[in-house]
Parts: sequence; structure tokens; C-alpha cells
Amino acid sequence: MWTMTSEYCCSCAPSHRRISPLERKLACLRFFSITGRALVAPLTWLAVTLLTGTYYECAASEFASVDHYPVFDNVSASKRKEILAGFPCPKSAPSDMILARDEVALLHRFQSQMLGWILITLATIAILVSCCLARCCSPLTSLQHCYWTNHLHNERELFEQAAEQHSRLIIMQRIKKLFGFIPGKEDVKHIRIPSCQDWRDISAPSLFCMGEDLQGRYSFLGDRVDEDNEESKPEAIELKP
Repeated sequence: MWTMTSEYCCSCAPSHRRISPLERKLACLRFFSITGRALVAPLTWLAVTLLTGTYYECAASEFASVDHYPVFDNVSASKRKEILAGFPCPKSAPSDMILARDEVALLHRFQSQMLGWILITLATIAILVSCCLARCCSPLTSLQHCYWTNHLHNERELFEQAAEQHSRLIIMQRIKKLFGFIPGKEDVKHIRIPSCQDWRDISAPSLFCMGEDLQGRYSFLGDRVDEDNEESKPEAIELKP
């Protein structure tokens, strides 16, 4: 969702970009795919809860119909609700109401399991129909869809690797400008002591792709240590073995 909204709503995108019908279809397919995967966990939890029947029994016991039980004839409505609400608790029901409690609990478990299986059936049918409609409305064939899926996976994987390597190289360059050496380098001969102004500059965070700089800002280090003004900075210290 974040990728789709950022690509279509980002201020860096062209202002009058025209979206083709193919892109709209692919975006809709992507939207329903993300929504379907997001609904798997809550629907699974709800189905398991209904199949167990414990939560449904606790929620519905107070509203159970017990008019056909003679033991409740002389019980007031408020007292009846109080007794029914305690039915899920094993030791709360009076001895003469144990039979009614067991029958009500059995009925509620049956209803809960029935609702659970109905939910599973509807979810299965919805998934089957949505997959069929998605493949029917998709402009891609099965082989093209397989290639497109692999392409997206490889694209994201290679992009993450390149982004990690790119950011590490840039950060090492800026740390070298700030401290005079690269971390992990054993033959360190020159170090640089950052000035107070350097520390104040790198303490101010910069946002990504903001400002007039077309290359953008990449981190809080920025590119604030100017190599051209090294004469005005503290001199480098040579480490002699």
C-alpha cells in the first residue's frame, strides 16, 4: 500500500502524469492482493475462535432463550440475566439449573462451530472467486505473470543490495571527511579532530530529497564537512608507529 501511494501521490512525481488503463488494472490487482493477504490473519483467528466456541458461549449466554425450562418460571428478568451470564462459569449455576446450563452451553457451541465453518466456507469461496477473476481480468498470461512475479522479487532484492552498498560507501566517505579515517582500516596514519561547528552541523537532521540540492540528503551526516575549507579546520594528526 505504501509503495503504491508513494508512487502515485509523491510530490516528486510528474504533476500531469497520465495513468494508462493497464497500470490501473495492475494497481487494482495489487490492491486486492494486499488486502486479501492482510485479511488472512484476522479471519483465521476469528474462525479458530468460533470453532472453539468459548468466546461465543460467554458472549451469548446472557441472551439465551430459557422460557421452555420450568425452573425459570418464578425467576425475575434481572435475576434470570444474572444467572444466564454466569452459565459459562462451571460453579456459578444452582444445582437445579445444571441441566439447562449444559443444554444452553451445547447449543451455543453448536452455533459457534456452525458460524466458524460458514466463515471458512465463505472465505474459501471468496478466495477462489477472487483468484479466478484476477486471472481472468489480468492482461498477463500465466507465463507472463510468473515472469512478472520473479522480476519484482529480483528487482527488490537487487535494489536492496545496491542501496545497502551505496549507502555504506557514501557514509564511509563522509565519516572519512569528518574523522579522517575509515572504520576498520588498520593502517591509520592521519586522524582529524572535528571542530565544534562540525558537531553542530551534523547534529541538525536533513530530510531526504528536500532542498535545492538535486542529489538530496542521505543522512544526518549530510555533506557538511567541506574539503575546500580544510585549511580553516583543525590540522590532521599523524600517527607514528
